[in-house]
Amino acid sequence: MKYTIDKQEKYSLLRLHEEKLDSSVAPSLKSELITLHAEGIKNIILDLGEVKYTDSSGLSALLVGNRILQEDGGVFILSNLSDHTGKLIKISQLDSVLHIVPSVQEAVDAVFMHEIEKDMKEGE
Repeated sequence: MKYTIDKQEKYSLLRLHEEKLDSSVAPSLKSELITLHAEGIKNIILDLGEVKYTDSSGLSALLVGNRILQEDGGVFILSNLSDHTGKLIKISQLDSVLHIVPSVQEAVDAVFMHEIEKDMKEGE
């Protein structure tokens, strides 16, 4: 799996440099998401800008990332989805489960909003 990671204070940006998010890539993506979470990263932005095709195993990897971060009070955000991946997520009715934004910048903004809301709840 080809990817880059940009680790920031509040989040990590994982850019997938693959055309397909399928059964040949999904297990590696799951492992990387689990590893990042185990390292203490609470918020992950997954940039799928280069991904043109996704299958059910790719969706499964996305759901694993979403679940492990949400269980820990974090947020998992997908950005730059191709038409194909976006349609697959809608058909699977996962658009109500997954946090999807058009761009990485909007994803970064969403992470900061999530952190502010979490801080406000903890302060109550």
